[in-house]
Amino acid sequence: MPSIPTPTSGAVPQAQPAIYVLAAHPHWRESRANRRLRDAAAQLPGVEVNDLYARYPDYVIDVDAEQARLAAADLVVLLHPIQWYSMPPLQKLWLDEVLGYGWAYGPGGRALRGKALWLVASTGGAQDSYHPAGYNRYFFDAFLPPYEQTAALCGMRFLPPLLLHDARRVPEAELAAHVDVFVQRLARYPDWPELEDLADCPECAVPLGDRPDPARAA
Repeated sequence: MPSIPTPTSGAVPQAQPAIYVLAAHPHWRESRANRRLRDAAAQLPGVEVNDLYARYPDYVIDVDAEQARLAAADLVVLLHPIQWYSMPPLQKLWLDEVLGYGWAYGPGGRALRGKALWLVASTGGAQDSYHPAGYNRYFFDAFLPPYEQTAALCGMRFLPPLLLHDARRVPEAELAAHVDVFVQRLARYPDWPELEDLADCPECAVPLGDRPDPARAA
């Protein structure tokens, strides 16, 4: 049996990456999959789970606190069900308010550059419903560009999403396996083989003339 190499006395152990999970579900009691994913993530070291609907029931988001959490994270996870081909409303409000111009994007907005964004989502419809011949009319990839471009604008890498279709009816064994994959991915990040093939973080320069002016609504 080959010997296991031991670190030299001068070796510096690598810090465990910090992971920030934004869990957004308007009705957790009705959740079959997302609730289990949220609870499983909360048990892992180095993972902070923020239940947005529990933390901000009045929809008043603490922008400074959220930006501090993001600044400390290496991986940001959006965990939510797909609702009307997008994210739940409080998650969208969080993006609107927290990812500010000059902080997350635009001139001087480099706070998130080099971090990674991972979408972990579930759908109520079966996978074959996301097909040109299905009632959703498009493959699911057609609904990903807003997520991908949000990451790109902030200089983040958008990681391959983890999806669970037909979440309310999927067999228990399949759901349990899905939760296991999620936990293993979080525990092993960034040691994912497919990350080697991903391009570096894109550069999306926002012209100064496009700066939002609070005094003049678009």
